[in-house]
Amino acid sequence: LKDQFDNLDKHTQWGIDFLEKYAKFVKERIEIEQNYAKQLRNLVKKYCPKRSPKDEEPRFTSCIAFFNILNELNDYAGQREVVAEEMGHRVYGELMRYSHDLKTERKMHLQEGRKAQQYLDMCWKQMDNSKKKFERECREAEKAQQSYERLDNDTNATKADVEKAKQQLNLRTHMADENKNEYAAQLQNFNGEQHKHYYIVIPQIYKQLQEMDERRTIKLSECYKGFADSERKVIPIISKCLEGMILAAKSVDEHRDSQLVIDCFKSGFEPPGDFPFEDYSQNIYRTISDGTISTPKQEGMRIDTKTTVGKAKGKLWLFGKKPKPQSPPLTPTSLYTSSTPNGSQYPIFSIEPVHYCMSDIKTGKPRIPSFRSLKRGYFCLQGPALEDFSHLPPEQRRKKLQQRIDELNRELQKETDQKDALIKMKDVYEKNPQMGDPSSLQPKLTETMSNMDRLRMEIHKNEAWLSEVEGKVAARSDRRHSSDINHLVTQGRESPEGSYTDDANQEVRGPPQQHAHPNEFDDEFEDDDPLPAIGHCKAIYPFDGHNEGTLAMKEGEILYIIEEDKGDGWTRARRQNGEEGYVPTSYIDVTLEKNSKGA
Repeated sequence: LKDQFDNLDKHTQWGIDFLEKYAKFVKERIEIEQNYAKQLRNLVKKYCPKRSPKDEEPRFTSCIAFFNILNELNDYAGQREVVAEEMGHRVYGELMRYSHDLKTERKMHLQEGRKAQQYLDMCWKQMDNSKKKFERECREAEKAQQSYERLDNDTNATKADVEKAKQQLNLRTHMADENKNEYAAQLQNFNGEQHKHYYIVIPQIYKQLQEMDERRTIKLSECYKGFADSERKVIPIISKCLEGMILAAKSVDEHRDSQLVIDCFKSGFEPPGDFPFEDYSQNIYRTISDGTISTPKQEGMRIDTKTTVGKAKGKLWLFGKKPKPQSPPLTPTSLYTSSTPNGSQYPIFSIEPVHYCMSDIKTGKPRIPSFRSLKRGYFCLQGPALEDFSHLPPEQRRKKLQQRIDELNRELQKETDQKDALIKMKDVYEKNPQMGDPSSLQPKLTETMSNMDRLRMEIHKNEAWLSEVEGKVAARSDRRHSSDINHLVTQGRESPEGSYTDDANQEVRGPPQQHAHPNEFDDEFEDDDPLPAIGHCKAIYPFDGHNEGTLAMKEGEILYIIEEDKGDGWTRARRQNGEEGYVPTSYIDVTLEKNSKGA
């Protein structure tokens, strides 16, 4: 390799270029890791829930598991950032520093080699110049010798010419000897420098270049290992993140989620009871009446079946009913019979009952508020939040009030502990005045006592609301039980109160029941009797009824008509279970009763 200096120059340059190429590769890998981590964090941020109040935090195990997976994924993104940082510090940064040092060292070694080569070339030039000069002097000496010999043999040459030629010969010979000695010295010096150049200087430079290249190779090997170690170091943490995701997946409990849904939407309302029998044969029995005073009594006491049934259905309304003043009992003298042109007889009410019915109709409330109350009960979670949670169903209201009472009790306990601590501190200050002024604690103690009084009042108020809710639920349950008893059917007889009896003589309207709390549900629920049915209809097409106030129906379903179309394309109908709402008039086939207008 003594004459391969240029090849070594190219090889070392290639080594540095390869080192920088690998450094560029590591840099691009770092950028990929950083972008990957950034995209993962953006993904987690996109799907993470926003900060919400405590009551709105997700409680379903599937949601909690998903949020835990997002947290683990965020930690995983952090580990990718650690990989990028480790690679940047341990691999890329080290490569760039070493590449700079390697270039400097290579440049120094190449300069030393070039200097040695230049010095050897200079020695060779000096030796070559002395050689040429010696050769020239030798030729001049030969010419002088030939000239001297020619004059010495020439008989015509003078002695002075011969002597002059001899002196010239001696001069040339002397100069040739000097150049010979100089050439020999330069030759010896060149040979020595050349030997030193090829056996000492150049091998030393080549050795340094070799060591430099080997160090470069070792550095690449270390960087390769560091590149892999940067990834391997985070594998345990990444494995924990993946295990956390698996544990989150295993924590999903479908039964618990179902129970949460039940607890969240449980209203506490009683389901509606059985529907009474509707006797449509009353008109037939009425036409064959014998016209006696007892017969009108029995027939007259039988109010319109649709109205009676409507009232019975009103008692089955979802939000319960409050007691209302009832009409005065009907007496036999309040009825009389009248004949129609075709000879049929029908009962006629006296002025007093008619006046009472008209006043009752005038004072009656529209039915729409009942739909609003139904909406308020069903969509309780979407209504405005009131202090006493009266916008919620009873069961949900009871839970909310119990939660608030528990929170207030915890706050009261904290204030009590703080008061005890202040009292103890005040006692210490009174016994040791040098530790502090006892009067300085009085404002804080007064504030704590005020907070305790306020919390006690809040607890008392919420406990009163809770007792009211529990009492209402119990009362509703009792009324539900009594309503089920009153709706029994026996031999087709129906009393004006909506109950049935075997004895016609017992069909006398009783006095209205007086309750201890007549306005118990005034603040929360509407109490309107359902409108009487004026006909019936059959659904020609199915209707979803998703909008508020509408009624869903299936094709072929039979419904009661309680309000005709007012020209807006909607007809008000009611199911047999008492559910009311509006349906499209074009979707139904309407059949109205003949005497619906009169009724």
